[in-house]
Amino acid sequence: MSAAEIWVVDLALSSTQLEPCSTVLDALERDRAARFLRPVDRARYQASHAALRLILGDALRIAPGDIRLKVSAAGKPELVESALSFNLSHSGERALVGLTRNSAIGVDVEVVRPIPDVLRIARAHFASDEFAALAAQPPDAINAAFFGLWTRKEAVVKALGTGLSLPLDRFSVSVPPTPARLLRMTESGAMTLADIDAGPDYAATVAVKSGKDEIVVRRLAHDWPSRLHR
Repeated sequence: MSAAEIWVVDLALSSTQLEPCSTVLDALERDRAARFLRPVDRARYQASHAALRLILGDALRIAPGDIRLKVSAAGKPELVESALSFNLSHSGERALVGLTRNSAIGVDVEVVRPIPDVLRIARAHFASDEFAALAAQPPDAINAAFFGLWTRKEAVVKALGTGLSLPLDRFSVSVPPTPARLLRMTESGAMTLADIDAGPDYAATVAVKSGKDEIVVRRLAHDWPSRLHR
């Protein structure tokens, strides 16, 4: 795998399709799934993590249920005894899975939905240049631009593996509809950003900690759960 692969996954599954998803998860994943109070949240967690295991299994040529995961010191899930890097994000009925072999990767997807006081939230959490660019958007475009900006920043944080230790106002990215790119972060080195088409009403971004990785977008077929036990 010389390029960064981004997989778009449909999580709108029937009960029959959902049934095999939980059977490939490990004990920690099953325990986490059981903590969700709403059945829809539990189902989307199970489906997204089963899809991740299917994609990783295809890349490593092993069964989804045989994938062994660990958590890094920074709290980021990693593969045991493999140089393959991955990241997972899910929101609503979509999941994104990013894979690379040579660089760290981060992905983020969000359902675009109305948010009251969106500019107040942006001013409180984003860098001043990002807020200025967002506020300059036409009023009817600000909400969608906010979610595009949010996924760009989250993808960068995930690629760096810093979690909440890196404040969102410590770096800047471009604001939609400008193409995705990192504008300011002296400690990051090279970073490739790209918007991902996850479907109508979704914003999605991938960030790869490299200046030269090609981004290849793929989509799992809708019947992907049927492949979990082949």
